[in-house]
Amino acid sequence: MDGDFRTSFVREPGSLKHHPALVLNADYRPLSYYPLSLWPWQDAIKAAFLERVQIVAEYDAWVHSPTTRIRIPSVVVLKDFVKPQKRVAFTRFNLFLRDEFRCQYCGSTGDLTFDHVVPRARGGRTSWENVVAACARCNLAKGSRSLRDCGMSLRKPPRRPGAEELKNMGRKFPPNHLHGTWLDFLYWDAELED
Repeated sequence: MDGDFRTSFVREPGSLKHHPALVLNADYRPLSYYPLSLWPWQDAIKAAFLERVQIVAEYDAWVHSPTTRIRIPSVVVLKDFVKPQKRVAFTRFNLFLRDEFRCQYCGSTGDLTFDHVVPRARGGRTSWENVVAACARCNLAKGSRSLRDCGMSLRKPPRRPGAEELKNMGRKFPPNHLHGTWLDFLYWDAELED
């Protein structure tokens, strides 16, 4: 009996790592859509005990301490509003998100890298307005030539995205796992179609 208890106790934390909590801002919107704002269940419980969040929904799973039994939160809401950043950081991830994880020359989604539209060898800068997502094949074909020289064209011109634009773009790419309790909070502010 003692051996069974210890074995199940040792295995339990590993199985609970699969219970992330969706984190909503005080206005009940996710802090981010892509990547989706998630906390490990341990952080969600800690924040609840510290009264930093309100638990809105729970899993049908429990954690135990010697004196307490707690349902694992699946959705938590911050008590204090976190002001979203207006400036979008120029990162590879945000660049791919802006370009919808598609090569801006051929439209493929595989083996993505990035390309300077005006090559650096010709004075091109590393900026939102000059860098696009490109598949390895198109990047190699273009090389350090101009679009005119290689006969290629862009699907859309590169530009600096706004924070709200990237947030909305992230909605198009849901994570692999969406718990049922999250769905109402992920898309409740989306515009309804006629």
